[in-house]
Amino acid sequence: MTLMQTTANITSRTKPISFEFFPPKTEEGVQKLRITRQQLACFKPDYYSVTYGAGGSTQDGTLKTALEIKQEGIQAAPHLSCIGSSREKIRAIADEYKSHGIRHIVALRGDMPSGVGDVGEFPHASDLVSFLREEYGEWFHIEVGAHPECHPQAPSPAIDTRHFVNKVKAGADAAITQYFFNADAYFRFVDEVSAHGVTIPIVPGIMPIRNFNQLACFSDMCGAEIPRWLRLRLQSYGDDLASLKSFGLDVITEMSERLLTQGAPGLHFYTLNSADAVSTICQRLAYDGIE
Repeated sequence: MTLMQTTANITSRTKPISFEFFPPKTEEGVQKLRITRQQLACFKPDYYSVTYGAGGSTQDGTLKTALEIKQEGIQAAPHLSCIGSSREKIRAIADEYKSHGIRHIVALRGDMPSGVGDVGEFPHASDLVSFLREEYGEWFHIEVGAHPECHPQAPSPAIDTRHFVNKVKAGADAAITQYFFNADAYFRFVDEVSAHGVTIPIVPGIMPIRNFNQLACFSDMCGAEIPRWLRLRLQSYGDDLASLKSFGLDVITEMSERLLTQGAPGLHFYTLNSADAVSTICQRLAYDGIE
């Protein structure tokens, strides 16, 4: 057994992991996601989260997927975005989740739907967190988003930090970060918000590397920086996807191991509804489901 494997067995398996999915739009996608969830269940995740489209465009799919997850015996954490919404609409959605016994929500500002200019009654995620606490007390465990490399729409890092601190003060229980490829950015962010009195767990979001063009597109949209050395290396593989994926597995596993051993409270994987790369990383980190 290597030193890295030994370290992983001691540290990584004691910290929770979670997986994120998006609601499928076709029956084929539904079946594929069921298989993906079955494949990842062996790692004993803390929960599965389910995304929520701009303006609630996937609201029905989010609920349906969350209920399936709950029926499978794993905690479901549906996303709930508030931009462009009303108190009445948010209350109706939260009431629906509560009626089904769902107690975990990922509360986000979200993206403004195309063609809509009114931010609604919740201009910031902190407003959503405050509303959920006022209406439901401690019923929901509330996760919020965090951006170690600064939210792409934030006027400045200082303002972005202030918004995050406001979400915590409003009643957030924990946070999940946007994915990143620079662990130092994560640790700097944690140190910075800690100086503002933030003590909640801030879980790193992890994006496996499968396809460079897709990754570059996602990163440009969400403000996640691909370091120059990594971008050039990934580009150098061209159409050699096998080598790119192998290299990507090494990069993400090493970063994940560093995050865990240096204090991150767990890991949250952006799966894109696929288990292959995520499973390999979890196996390397010794999340083998063996007690």
